Amino acid sequence: MPRLLAIDYGTKRVGIAVSDPLQLIAQGLTTVATKDCIPFLRGYFLKEAVEVVVVGLPKRLDNTATDATAMAQAFVRLLRREFPAMRVEVIDERFTSKMAFQTLIDSGLKKKDRRDKALIDEVSATIMLQDFMEMRQHRI
Repeated sequence: MPRLLAIDYGTKRVGIAVSDPLQLIAQGLTTVATKDCIPFLRGYFLKEAVEVVVVGLPKRLDNTATDATAMAQAFVRLLRREFPAMRVEVIDERFTSKMAFQTLIDSGLKKKDRRDKALIDEVSATIMLQDFMEMRQHRI
């Protein structure tokens, strides 16, 4: 069964998470520089079968767009252009960074290590992917 892949898009970094082949568990894969994301994905898709790419869409609490929403939407359009055969979905990413930070605290990570923005982006992508998988399961 192909994997699912989630992206926490940012102007500097992109956090990436993947599911296991059975699409049961989300796990952080890596964080790459935004400029390196498309080449990274191209290489990853050659090695691994991926069914869906999920991209987090930033929104405010009142469900309106943020300053980062347009950039994330442009990235989604780029993904669809670069990988036309790939299904690309968007998911609400509100609170994922805060949840990721809290997850790092709960895991006992030292304060110095919790400042690693790349790790927060990767954990955010993992949370988004887990949410997406749970939503899909409830639709079935």
